[in-house]
Amino acid sequence: MAITKDMTISEVLRARPDAAEILMSHGMGCVGCPSSQMETLEEAAAVHGMKIDDLMAALNK
Repeated sequence: MAITKDMTISEVLRARPDAAEILMSHGMGCVGCPSSQMETLEEAAAVHGMKIDDLMAALNK
């Protein structure tokens, strides 16, 4: 399953459990916080000052 930027963090983690390590290595340390249930990857990347394209490349590698 391809990961898309409109998926919530919790959807990504259910689809790909190893994604937590990838997200944290890119600076998103709060993968288990309540916001992760509703926040999309794109929204979380914006909040954390991350480049969404770099994150998407790592998640879909």
